[in-house]
Amino acid sequence: MLNFLNLFKKNSNNSNQIITRIAPSPTGVLHVGTARTALFNYLYARQNNGKFIVRIEDTDKERSTKEFEKDILDSLEWLGLEHDELYRQSERGEVYKKYLDKLIKDGKAYISKEEPKEEGQRAEVIRFKNPNKEIAFNDLIRGEIKFDTTELGDFVIAKSTDEPLYHLAVVVDDHEMGITHILRGDDGIANTPRQILIQEAIGAQRPKYAHLPLILGPDKSKLSKRHGATSLDAFKEQGYFKEAILNHLAFLGWNPGDEREFFSHNELIKEFDIEKVSKGGAVFNIEKLDWFNKHYLEQISDEDMFKKVSEKFTGKDNDTVRKLLPLIRERISKLSELDVLIKDGEFEYYFNESSDYESEKLIWKKSDREKTIQHLEKVREIISENEEKNNPDEVKELLWNYAEEVGKGDVLWPTRYALSGRDKSPDPFTLISILGKEKTIQRIKNAINKLNEGK
Repeated sequence: MLNFLNLFKKNSNNSNQIITRIAPSPTGVLHVGTARTALFNYLYARQNNGKFIVRIEDTDKERSTKEFEKDILDSLEWLGLEHDELYRQSERGEVYKKYLDKLIKDGKAYISKEEPKEEGQRAEVIRFKNPNKEIAFNDLIRGEIKFDTTELGDFVIAKSTDEPLYHLAVVVDDHEMGITHILRGDDGIANTPRQILIQEAIGAQRPKYAHLPLILGPDKSKLSKRHGATSLDAFKEQGYFKEAILNHLAFLGWNPGDEREFFSHNELIKEFDIEKVSKGGAVFNIEKLDWFNKHYLEQISDEDMFKKVSEKFTGKDNDTVRKLLPLIRERISKLSELDVLIKDGEFEYYFNESSDYESEKLIWKKSDREKTIQHLEKVREIISENEEKNNPDEVKELLWNYAEEVGKGDVLWPTRYALSGRDKSPDPFTLISILGKEKTIQRIKNAINKLNEGK
């Protein structure tokens, strides 16, 4: 064993520094399961002043692409999960070859002649010589786990010395990179006995394992595309904040043990505790993510909010867009919802007057045309005689006494309809504060004219 260790250079970890890793395959975009695993590895490394490594497992040449690799790295960077080192398995072929050659030379692996049963199967592979023993390891989340490796047989670890398979490559990489802790999904438990056998064969120190609970959809089945968006890129496109995603991911299997639900980046590093990760599956709840996102939407400054929404109101008056910000914050939890509202014309009447409504729409219940004209004239007069108000509460102070005196519905309904031209819209005080004095007066005049024409 000492000869084996002396044969190869590896990252020494004499300082007992904690080193974790995330090892995504660039055969698809980064999804929430891998992102959650990356987050837990990152948090555990950072809170222990350790090292966080990203290792791109791109040995599947047919399915791996640089585009997917870029998406993975960009998404991790966007989340703020910066890595200390980056490796690609495709660049480490010579390392794996040396280990395979040594395993074969030492009789711990052998070239196996196979009888192909299907087209494309190899006539020759490299198999690991299974010592057929019981293996036990202590999982930081699940406690002691035991395996009888006899049932595994002599499993394949490479197609050839130039083509290592997953179990061999991952063990060699973890050994060479000094990985001390492996935090991964619980679907990796079944891989552990094979990897421990290979670790022992090459003289690698066994890392500590923590198998994280499966992420489930609302129906308690494994999270998949049929549950909706599952990739970080999709959530970014929908306008979610990284802070909301980080908080929701952190709570998928972990709980701080108190009532807190909002954590900053640094607070997550400080508070994360692997011993508080649950064994049971964690439900990815889109409503909960929206709730997190709305919280952060409400926290950003008006200027930052304006930058995010103004590009969606192309060609519209910026002053009106700024006045709409409180209403927009109230109505959406993520920016993609604003796109839907704009498409449905929910804000169009703030920029362009709706004049194609029937004059009868302006009349409140048992009121009549003459009284409605009278009330609109009075509202126009009050607005004209006072300074412009940009606050709904201040507008309400101007109109409320008159509305209470003659009937709130008789005054407020025609005013609101004159300004919006819709059965459903915000209250007239909000409309006036956003439209401003000039537009308000003009639209009320137009409504009065429409009522007069209908006599």
